[in-house]
Amino acid sequence: MKSRPTPNFSKNASHQLTFLSPRMIDRDGSRTGVSLCKIYNLTPEQLQFKWEAATFSAAPQRAHEAARFTMDSLAGVRAQIKREMAQSNTSKVQPRNFSGAAAVNRARLPQFMARNMGNAGRAGTGEVQVKAEPGLDSMSLAGPSRVSSKVVFKGPKMDASSRKKRGYRYMYEKLNERSEVLDDRINEIGDLVREHYGALLDENGLGDPSSVTDEEIVVVGRITHDSETPSSTAKLTEANLALESSRMLSGGMRVSLRSDPSLQIRGGPQGAGAVTLFPGAIVALKGKNGSGHWFSATEILVVPSFKGSPTSISPPSKPDPSSADSPFSMTIGCGPYTPDTDLKYGPWRSLLNTMKQTKPPVILLTGPFVDYTHPLVEKGDIDETPLALFHRIFLDPLRQLLDSSPGSIAILIPSVKDLISSHAVYPQREFGLEVTKGDPRIHLLPNPTRFSINGVAFAATSVDVLAHLRKEEVTKRGQEVDSVPPQTPEDVGTNSMGNLCRHLLQQRSFYPVFPVNNDLTAEVNLDVTHSEGLKLDAEDEVEYAPDVFILPSKFKQFSKRVNSTLFINSGSVSKSIYGTLTLSAPEPGASLSGRLKAEVVKISG
Repeated sequence: MKSRPTPNFSKNASHQLTFLSPRMIDRDGSRTGVSLCKIYNLTPEQLQFKWEAATFSAAPQRAHEAARFTMDSLAGVRAQIKREMAQSNTSKVQPRNFSGAAAVNRARLPQFMARNMGNAGRAGTGEVQVKAEPGLDSMSLAGPSRVSSKVVFKGPKMDASSRKKRGYRYMYEKLNERSEVLDDRINEIGDLVREHYGALLDENGLGDPSSVTDEEIVVVGRITHDSETPSSTAKLTEANLALESSRMLSGGMRVSLRSDPSLQIRGGPQGAGAVTLFPGAIVALKGKNGSGHWFSATEILVVPSFKGSPTSISPPSKPDPSSADSPFSMTIGCGPYTPDTDLKYGPWRSLLNTMKQTKPPVILLTGPFVDYTHPLVEKGDIDETPLALFHRIFLDPLRQLLDSSPGSIAILIPSVKDLISSHAVYPQREFGLEVTKGDPRIHLLPNPTRFSINGVAFAATSVDVLAHLRKEEVTKRGQEVDSVPPQTPEDVGTNSMGNLCRHLLQQRSFYPVFPVNNDLTAEVNLDVTHSEGLKLDAEDEVEYAPDVFILPSKFKQFSKRVNSTLFINSGSVSKSIYGTLTLSAPEPGASLSGRLKAEVVKISG
C-alpha cells in the first residue's frame, strides 16, 4: 500500500496551516483546524500529531479520504481530544489505587515536564507535597513496620537569586571582608550574652579584654592561638590560649588568656564540671586584665544553646493536620559508598536491595558519591567520566526505586570531595541539574542545609565537624554555677560526644572551627567570607534549633539527644551501615521529640 502523505504545518500568530500539497486540504478543513487549535490551545504541530494518530488506522477503502485534511477527517480528531480530556478529568477526581497526587515547583522543571504536571508548588520555595503509597515500610532493627505516610517537603529557596548566592565564586576572598564576617559573628554572640547574662553586666555592658582594669568585667571574643602566625599544625593548649574580640568591642585586639585557679563555669550542662575550647569558639568570660599582658578569667559564662521549637519538647496546642501529624520513615546513607579497594560499590548495591524491599518514603544520601581521594580515582584507574559513573551507579537505580515506590522522594547533599560537583568549597552549593537529569522526585540541597519534612526540622552536612572539633579542643575545668539540668536522662554533661554536638547548638554554626588546621583543609576547604551559609539561624524564618541533626563522622555511629535535638551519626555505607529515622503517629500528650526514633542498621547481604 502506498504510504499516506503527511501534512507539514507552519506556525504563525493566527495558527494558519500550510500543507505540502493543496489536494490534501480543503478550505473548510483549514478553518476547522484553526478553530481546534484555538479552542483546545494546541500548536499546529500538536494538531498534526493528533490527526495522524486518528487517521492512521483507516480502512484501505477509506485511506485516500482519510489522508485529506477535511472536516470529516478532523471529526475523529475532535472526538479523540474530548476523550483525552474526559479521562484527564476522571483521573483528577478518582485517583488510582495509590494516592499519587504531587505538587512540585514547576519553575525547577524542564518546560515539557512542567506542562504535564497536575499541580504546582509555590514558585521559589522548594516545597513538594507527595502522598505516599499506603503500607510503606519504615526501617528498624526489629524489622520493617507498615507506615502510611504523606510526605510534605520544604527545602531552601530555589529561586535564581538564592541559587546564585550559594554558587558564589571562591578564591576571591578579601582580607577586609573576612575580618568583617568574623567580627559580625562575635557581635551577634555578644548580643545573646547581653540578653542572657544581663544581670551580671555593669552599666558599661561588655568590656575590652585588652584594656587594664581593676574591676572584673565581662568580655566576649574568639578563642585563638596567641601567635599571629601559628604553625600550620599547632594545637591549642593551655600555654598558647588567646582571646580576640571584635573591632567594635576592643578594636580587634588579641590578648593572651589565663584562667584563675578558682575558675567557675556558669550555665553549663549539669555534671560536666568543665568546658572544652577550640580555635574559633566564641566565648563569654568574666575577669580582668590587671597587667595589660593577659586577661585572667575567673568565670566562664557558657553561651546559651540554640533553643528547640516548643512543639519538639511539648505537645503542640494546635497540631497541623496537613504535615506535623503525618508519620514517615527515612533511610539515611552517608558516603563514601565503596571501600578503598574497588569501585564496584558493593555496599551501596546491598543498601539498594534493602530499600527495594522496604520502600522508605524519604531517602537521604550525603556525599562523597564519586570521591576524588579514592585510591583508584587518584590513579586514573577508571574507564568513564565521574558523571557517567554516578548516573550508572546511583541515579539509574535510584530512579527505578522511586518508580517502584510512588510518592517516595530522595534528597542528595554533596561533599567537597565529590568529583561530580563544580563547587568544591564549604559552604557548598547544591549539585547541578545535570546530576539528576531534572528528576523532580530527587531534591538537590546545598552542603550544609536545613529543610523540613512533615513539620520536622532537619539540619545536615557531609563534613565531619565532630572529628575536627575533637582534634582541636582543650579542656578547662572549674566549679559549676547555675548549671542546666538535662532535658532527657541521656543528655548528661559528662558525655564527650554529646558535648561536641552541643558546641554546634551553642555556636549556632555547622562549622564553628577557625582557622582550619592545615591537615584538614582538604576535607572542608572553608570559605570564611561566605560563612553566612554555615549559620544554623541563617534564614529569616529559622527561629529554633533543628529537631534532627545529621552529622556523618568517622567516630563510632550513634543517635543521641542533646537538648531537644536528635543527633545522628550513621557512619558510612562503605562500612556496611546506614541510619533510619521514624516519626510515629501522634498520640495524646506525646511531644514531637518523643515520636522520633533513630537507629543505626547493619546492611545485610
